[in-house]
Amino acid sequence: MAKVRQQITIEASSRAVWNALTTADGLDGWFGTEARCDARDGGRISVVTGEGDDAVERRGSFHSLKPTRAIEILWDDVGKADDKGTRLQFQIGRDGVETKIHVVQSGGALSEDEDLASTLESRWKDALLRLREMLED
Repeated sequence: MAKVRQQITIEASSRAVWNALTTADGLDGWFGTEARCDARDGGRISVVTGEGDDAVERRGSFHSLKPTRAIEILWDDVGKADDKGTRLQFQIGRDGVETKIHVVQSGGALSEDEDLASTLESRWKDALLRLREMLED
């Protein structure tokens, strides 16, 4: 089964990273153009990326949350997002004055589609760079 793995180190507190990953304002700053979320186990999350005819909404639920350490989101298996039905995991760890973020996305069509895995890998590289830019400014 193909998995997408990305990692980045950001000069920000684990609390700042946590807020960027679990609040609508934080997600709007780097991940999407419009977000709604209820960051609790079983809470719902919705993130819109793109605009106009290119807009895609991802809907899912928070499967597991360990404040400032780990997040697991299960994207719903409906809609037009290419990563629908996937599991998205964030591991957050403090390393001195920096915070390391490790992202793993698996399941859904990733199980059989290497092109999708390559697309998502590139998308995560760009997204994590936007997250770093937002938090380090």
